[in-house]
Amino acid sequence: KVEQILQDFPIISSYILKKKVYSSTQGYIQGTIELESGHRVDFTEVKDVETVNKVKYRYHCMDKNQVMVFRYDNAGHHKNVPTFPHHKHTPNDIQKSTEPTLYDVLLEIAQLIRENKTR
Repeated sequence: KVEQILQDFPIISSYILKKKVYSSTQGYIQGTIELESGHRVDFTEVKDVETVNKVKYRYHCMDKNQVMVFRYDNAGHHKNVPTFPHHKHTPNDIQKSTEPTLYDVLLEIAQLIRENKTR
């Protein structure tokens, strides 16, 4: 499913994926996505087919200067966030968040790029 999203998303210029199967039900995918705008997304997903949510995830978006734009993850270090363990890092804040999909993240980046072009 991840590979199909990457192949179909028009603003992606290239990507690299690394996959690993842990067991018959659990696996790992890690990737780097380069966008035409110069933005980059590094991501990791650990998924168990027997659960709805990902076991672990991280989507780290950087601009063309490799400065963080945002990062979503479910690391258990922000217990004060109402959506713990899900949260979003921005340059100045930690925000509540639901668990995003890679598609959600790419749509958010596309919207940010579009908004910046119109300013």
